[in-house]
Amino acid sequence: MDYEPQIRKVLSHLSEDLLDAVIQEGTVQEIPYDTEILREGQYVKVIPIVLKGLVKVFTRYEGRELLLYYIEPNQSCIMSFAAALKNAPSRVLAKTEEASVILLLPSDRVTQWTHQFSDLNDLFFDQYNQRYSELLDTIHHLLFDKMDTRLMSYLLNKKEKTNDQFIRMSHREIANELGTAREVVSRILKKLEFEGKLQQVAQGIRLIDR
Repeated sequence: MDYEPQIRKVLSHLSEDLLDAVIQEGTVQEIPYDTEILREGQYVKVIPIVLKGLVKVFTRYEGRELLLYYIEPNQSCIMSFAAALKNAPSRVLAKTEEASVILLLPSDRVTQWTHQFSDLNDLFFDQYNQRYSELLDTIHHLLFDKMDTRLMSYLLNKKEKTNDQFIRMSHREIANELGTAREVVSRILKKLEFEGKLQQVAQGIRLIDR
């Protein structure tokens, strides 16, 4: 499949010379659901830009995971970009949340382009500002929100990102992403279901519009 028209549309704000370089040097991959595309400690060789699908970026500590942010279509991973610029190992993990189409740019070429094209820097600075705001929101939730508020906010965010009323995840998977215990998630989901905010079924969780 020829993805050049889509790349030019997604990155239409970039200069023509940079767009030509991206199309010439980049590769597009179709990546299945639930595929790990970046490991903690791995040196970053490519910078991703999501053309279609959804990728989650998270960290892991002592067997628990904490969701940091999602990469949606037309977005990139600022943590990968930062690690590539410093030639440092990644401190995060990334995995596809659904089947995705991703443009992969060689990190050494991206580093070179940052010196040649100011509009590329603008692209990643915009991404940095967005991720910084999202990480502050995550810290705020961790420090100040009760777990039921955090859980409901997480489910609504998942619904928005996937454009699906149905959350196809186990209690343990949700607990991992929130950095808590499965028993805590199960207890709060039961409470939220009693309040009429959601319905639990065999395949997952259905959010109820109110």
